[in-house]
Amino acid sequence: LLLIFLTEYAEFLHCKGKKFTDFDEVRQEIEVETDRVTGMNKGISSVPINLRIYSPHVLSLTLIDLPGITKVPVGDQPPDIEQQIRDMIMQFISRENCLILAVTPANTDLANSDALKLAKEVDPQGLRTIGVITKLDLMDEGTDAREVLENKLLPLRRGYIGVVNRSQKDIDGKKDIKAALLAERKFFLSHPSYRHMADRMGTPYLQKVLNQQLTNHIRDTLPAFRSKLQSQLLSIEHEVEVYKNFRPEDPTRKTKALLQMVQQFSVDFEKRIEGSGDQVDTLELSGGAKINRIFHERFPFELVKMEFNEKELRREISYAIKNIHGIRQVRLTGLFTPDMAFEAIVKKQIVKLKGPCLKSVDLVMQELINTVKKCTKKLATYPRLCEETERIVAGYIREREEKTKDQV
Repeated sequence: LLLIFLTEYAEFLHCKGKKFTDFDEVRQEIEVETDRVTGMNKGISSVPINLRIYSPHVLSLTLIDLPGITKVPVGDQPPDIEQQIRDMIMQFISRENCLILAVTPANTDLANSDALKLAKEVDPQGLRTIGVITKLDLMDEGTDAREVLENKLLPLRRGYIGVVNRSQKDIDGKKDIKAALLAERKFFLSHPSYRHMADRMGTPYLQKVLNQQLTNHIRDTLPAFRSKLQSQLLSIEHEVEVYKNFRPEDPTRKTKALLQMVQQFSVDFEKRIEGSGDQVDTLELSGGAKINRIFHERFPFELVKMEFNEKELRREISYAIKNIHGIRQVRLTGLFTPDMAFEAIVKKQIVKLKGPCLKSVDLVMQELINTVKKCTKKLATYPRLCEETERIVAGYIREREEKTKDQV
């Protein structure tokens, strides 16, 4: 048993049961799996590669390695690669129960750090953010990151930790981790700007801080989790009590259950439209908010796009007035436009609003149908009911759409 514990090995979730003891093979497996999921030409995927390492020399930590922001697409990457990576990163760092390691190279301007910018969006108080400064050994001669590491330039509540990683040359030369850690320790002890804080710098200290702060973070958030779980447990116990004497073949029970599910669908749909739902989407506008945007932003934008020629309109008004008077003498200096001329001109202008109105109707109806689909997800346990509910409600919405278009 002691021999097994002292042996370092790794396991991948996609290779269950296979133990890797050679970490060069681990690196190769990561590359192979990445190419399999994303392709061979710089593609990306939000599907994580799960790797678990067993070793007496590592601390108990769960790390998620997220990509850096790509500004210019390369290879097979889509044009919106920057936004895709940003959305992927936000999906993970928005979780309140995780710590954020904002990694920034020392040889770049800290004020332009993408990592710190994203971290500040989801953690404005800095309660979950730890700054990590890399490439300290690559800074220009005569410069240093002392002010940053002393938390004076852009202060973070949890501060900054400097590290010196292996260079590509070291990796290609197969310099092992132990030698790299010794070189890192020597760098901090010998550098005049960092030697006074060498005991608070380096990868081992970062590991220790992460383990300690993650433990503290778990301890701080545990009461909320416990309360939430207890609340869910009470709710489930209540449901169990309600269905304790449930008989599947009882028709009254079936009818009551069906009505409750339909009623719940109605409540969920109303909440999504009114904006008082129990779940808030942080990635995009949906439901009532999107419909509101269509009416107050998209529709006015479509109206502004309409072409309007004032000179042509004045000429049409003049012709309309003259045609109404026929052979009679026309006086264009009157204060009021004749009713028939006014009505003819206004009707012609209102017709131009038909296109934007119909377009807005289509957008609203599409969002209503999308909302219906989101609400029916709770009925997924009953595929037939889910399908029929979606079909009936969507059919009613399309029927109302046709009537609205006829009115337009």
